[in-house]
Amino acid sequence: MKLTGAKILLECLKREGVKHIFGYPGGVVLDIYDELTRCPEIRHILVRHEQAAAHAADGYARASAKVGVALVTSGPGATNTVTGIASAYMDSIPIVVLTGQVPTALIGNDAFQEVDIVGITRPCTKHNYLVKDVRQLAQTIHEAFHIARSGRPGPVLVDLPKDVIQASTVPKFPESIKIRSYNPTYHCNPRQVKRALDLILAAKKPVLYTGGGIILSNAAEDLFQFATSLQIPVTSTLMGLGGFPGDHPLWMGMLGMHGTYCANMAVSQADVLIAVGARFDDRVTGKLSEFAPHAKTVHIDIDPSSISKNVVVDIPIVGDCRDALKQFNDLLAQMTLEDIAAIRSQWLATIRDWQEKHPLTYTWSDTTIKPQYVVEKLWELTQGEAYITTEVGQNQMWAAQFYKFKRPRQLMTSGGLGVMGYGFPAAMGVQVAKPDATVIDIAGDGSIQMNIQEMITVVENDLPVKVAILNNSFLGMVRQWQQLFYERRYSATPLKAPDFVKLAEAYGAVGLRATKPEEVEPVIKEALHTPKPVIMDFRVEPEECVLPMVPAGKPMHEMLLA
Repeated sequence: MKLTGAKILLECLKREGVKHIFGYPGGVVLDIYDELTRCPEIRHILVRHEQAAAHAADGYARASAKVGVALVTSGPGATNTVTGIASAYMDSIPIVVLTGQVPTALIGNDAFQEVDIVGITRPCTKHNYLVKDVRQLAQTIHEAFHIARSGRPGPVLVDLPKDVIQASTVPKFPESIKIRSYNPTYHCNPRQVKRALDLILAAKKPVLYTGGGIILSNAAEDLFQFATSLQIPVTSTLMGLGGFPGDHPLWMGMLGMHGTYCANMAVSQADVLIAVGARFDDRVTGKLSEFAPHAKTVHIDIDPSSISKNVVVDIPIVGDCRDALKQFNDLLAQMTLEDIAAIRSQWLATIRDWQEKHPLTYTWSDTTIKPQYVVEKLWELTQGEAYITTEVGQNQMWAAQFYKFKRPRQLMTSGGLGVMGYGFPAAMGVQVAKPDATVIDIAGDGSIQMNIQEMITVVENDLPVKVAILNNSFLGMVRQWQQLFYERRYSATPLKAPDFVKLAEAYGAVGLRATKPEEVEPVIKEALHTPKPVIMDFRVEPEECVLPMVPAGKPMHEMLLA
């Protein structure tokens, strides 16, 4: 039976298990939206800006471990998704973005709302397609999902001309996808794994440095088994938080520019560094020539182009993190490890000493709310069970430092691209994926305004997202740099924010405010017991800084602590 391109598209989405789409309609995708009215299996969430559709699909993908989907029209609809696509690309998040396009006969003629979105997104997608023939549509959609979720995940864009969507054909839905030129390596070379394990067993000061790959490969349990079997202390990147329990004795906290003193010192003094699903980005390494200067390095990553890109490693292992850790654990199961606690005792004692002398802390005030206190209270009152999204800047770093993440997929944040305005639409996507969960966006008064229009989306769709605004009347992180390195010349960083309580009420949500430390807990409790979207406006210390901090270009052991 012949089907239109629009019907073929929705049938493909159903076959891929898609239950939710975040989108915004327009002229060239009207046929798709018309078919959605006859497709009860897929729920469409109407956003109020296409950037939010991409971020919501991203948050949905992170929380659910599925592929997120966004649907937008051509021209400005497509270009508005680029920031969200680039963020997903940097953080290896599987989303499929479906963009409308003008009819194929008009492509290249500067038609109304025409843009070369395939060309624009080529540098920031894992792959993208322009479908020119309805007979190729089913194969293309299934390929897009396969590429997005497999190997090192990432965003895939499919550009859909209006005439292709309207044309009809008898579709051929592929039973499986095989792409000759695309074969990610999942199984790690056993010889390399054995070499790495021999090096690790001989180490006196080993450190596990983990990244987002642990989350994406669902390797947290294998990591825990490996780390605890060999008593190896663990640190992670921002993207890896939750991959190892934040309350475990072997956990050192995040490393890098705003990492803990303990984690940065441990990496600086380690004799073996085991990097698992991390890419040695600049916010982690600091001054490259002095990063882990005493360590032999093992690097496990599914993306061979990431290995030795920034830091030359001694033992590269290409493959899935989970496979490597399973191989490690299988080998360890054949060994006697009775003496491992004694071998590690001195190293672990040194680490405990660093933790005791230089914990994450802040100066308490009886009159002013400290932002760290707000995050601590959020952690305490949610019992560490909430799904946390963040914007970018100080709010992001305080969330990373003071919310102790118990498990994977609990933190959604724009790590690589650092997108202000990410957290709120991402929280929307998380709440759709996890309707019964507590979802909190930890935001700044600057970043929340970048996608504040989505308040009406969460209200309309009964998504009880909570927003905790650390309102310091500044673009906080930029101001911090101006304070520390530009003699407090606050150029374009002071902010005048709206009345967030009234703004919440205008959208039909609930607005709450705290201006004193004793008001923080009652506000959070009220928000958590309110079955509606809530904005919590915490008026915090304006010039509080995120510490520790490694100044740009400095080695990791040279931290500003106060």
